[in-house]
Amino acid sequence: MSGVRVAVVGGGISGLAAAWFLRQSLGPDAEIVVLEKQPVVGGHLRVSEVAGLPVDEGAESLLARRPEAVDLAVAVGLGDDIVHPAAVGAGLWSRGEIVPLPVGTVMGVPADPARLAGLLTPSEVARAEALDARGDAGLPVAEDVAIGRLVRSRYGDAVADRLVEPLLGGVYAGRADELSLDATVPALGAAARTARTLREAVATVTSGGAAGNGPGRGSGTPASSGGATSGGPGPVFAGLAGGVGRLPGAVAVASRADVRTGVTVRSVERTADGWRLVTGPVPAPSVLDVDAVVVATPAVAAARVLASAAPAAAAELGGVEAASMAIVTLALPADGFPAAPSSSGFLVPPIDGRTIKAVTFSSAKWPWLGGRAGGLVLLRASLGRHGEARDLQRDDGELVEAALADVRAATGYAGSVVDSRVTRWGGALPQYAVGHLDRVARVRAAVEAVPGLAVCGAVYDGVGVAACVGAARDAAGRVAAYLSERRARIET
Repeated sequence: MSGVRVAVVGGGISGLAAAWFLRQSLGPDAEIVVLEKQPVVGGHLRVSEVAGLPVDEGAESLLARRPEAVDLAVAVGLGDDIVHPAAVGAGLWSRGEIVPLPVGTVMGVPADPARLAGLLTPSEVARAEALDARGDAGLPVAEDVAIGRLVRSRYGDAVADRLVEPLLGGVYAGRADELSLDATVPALGAAARTARTLREAVATVTSGGAAGNGPGRGSGTPASSGGATSGGPGPVFAGLAGGVGRLPGAVAVASRADVRTGVTVRSVERTADGWRLVTGPVPAPSVLDVDAVVVATPAVAAARVLASAAPAAAAELGGVEAASMAIVTLALPADGFPAAPSSSGFLVPPIDGRTIKAVTFSSAKWPWLGGRAGGLVLLRASLGRHGEARDLQRDDGELVEAALADVRAATGYAGSVVDSRVTRWGGALPQYAVGHLDRVARVRAAVEAVPGLAVCGAVYDGVGVAACVGAARDAAGRVAAYLSERRARIET
């Protein structure tokens, strides 16, 4: 579409994917400008070397059973590099022992509490069975609830604390007692509308009676390799040889967009015939006039830039909280372990008071990395949870020592550290609080009332890469439809 200029605010995977989809819809002559405040694009997808090996700093998995991310990787020329995790299980480091992550659960919620023997004590299993059989609290649900509170009411504290909390924490860095059932595990939420017991609701999902396992899956935690039930054939997850962090750069190139880094967008404002973006420092701002805008930033930044153009949407987005986290990547000699790690890693229940919340043995999980690692084990330890910033205030060296101490306690590792890397993600993960889906609906309604404006990002449909790409596709489609209709009106 010649003569058309569209701005995309935000150069993470959501914004870059939106630019790519816009290119497909608008054609080679459209001018697509991506504005990113950081010096590089990619957002939370990034690769850097540890011990000379490329290791993801952010998400390392793509949800293969939701096709958007994998399809985009193929479309931008990375199809030959798509890989799948090794067929290894994951574990839970609970009460001082690593036990296999139970199968037959939905985001940690079991269909049969009896199958949690070994993770829970006999009395905790018996309590879970008795509470759910009683069937006098929590189900059927009439409206959205906190998933942790529902599980506590129907299975007891032990199931919530030792299974649901670490699984949800691995995806959202949040708290089960605050996270929305409908937003995090929509299939279970739908089943809970009619089920009389939690066992019955989970069985509905695991038997295929409700599709999907929540929008946030695929963040690259150990649980990404097993433990949470999904239906359908084929691998659940995928990655890229060389790291998922390669994807943003490939998308940027394929979009043929004008990507401008180091640019802060102060506001977006309606004009008589389009949009004006105010960028740069306050004393000497610059302006960019365009025909349409996609805002693809985190909620806080989106609230700021939309304050004038869509104040109702901005107000809603301003109420979304976010969690900060850090990933400590360690390169350790394999001979320092009593036995070479053979699982994808383990999750850690917060109730045990450990510093780390999860460990991924990346060199065991990803054969492409393990083949290059030689005598090293590459692992990533995740730290940080919503409302707990204290641990993240320590310097990098202290975080490495804290993560290593927990790894030693969990695995018996007795060697030294060959190399390490600390990546801090401030405000990286939006918290899907109870009522989040209604909030998102209100945001979208407010945005859709403004012609030529669209939004996308992790706050809307899920924190996983596939969900972000899907939201970007929808935002680009909305803008392309608006521009097509506008052109038709002008030509007639």
